[in-house]
Amino acid sequence: MYIGQAARLSGSTVKSIRHYEAIGLLPPPQRQGKYRIYTPQNVELLMFIKCAQQLGFKLKEMQAMFEPHRGEALPWALVRVAITDKKRELMDSIGALQRRHCALEAFEASLENAQDQCRLGSL
Repeated sequence: MYIGQAARLSGSTVKSIRHYEAIGLLPPPQRQGKYRIYTPQNVELLMFIKCAQQLGFKLKEMQAMFEPHRGEALPWALVRVAITDKKRELMDSIGALQRRHCALEAFEASLENAQDQCRLGSL
C-alpha cells in the first residue's frame, strides 16, 4: 500500500510517517519506482507508535527502545520493561500531584483561618 493508505489505516499523517522514518522509528519502506510501499506490519507499528505517544511515551524513548533492533520485529521484552517503567513514572507523578493537592488544601485552610482571625480581631 502507498503512504496515504498507511496513514489512513494507522491514524497517522503522511508527514508523521516520513518523520518516523527519518528518525529511525519506522524502517525504510520498500519502493516501487518512486513510491514508498508499506506493509500491514508497518501499519501495526505506526498504530503502536501513535498509541504509545497517547500514553505518554516520547519519540526519543521509543527511539532508544527500537535502536538496537532496527529492522527486526518489535522487541516485546523491551516494550514490557518500558511500559512497567512508564507506569512507575506515572504513579510517582500521581503521588506528587496528591501531595501538592494536600498542600494546597492546607494552605487554603490556613488562609481561611488567618482571615477568620482578622475578622475576629476587627470586632
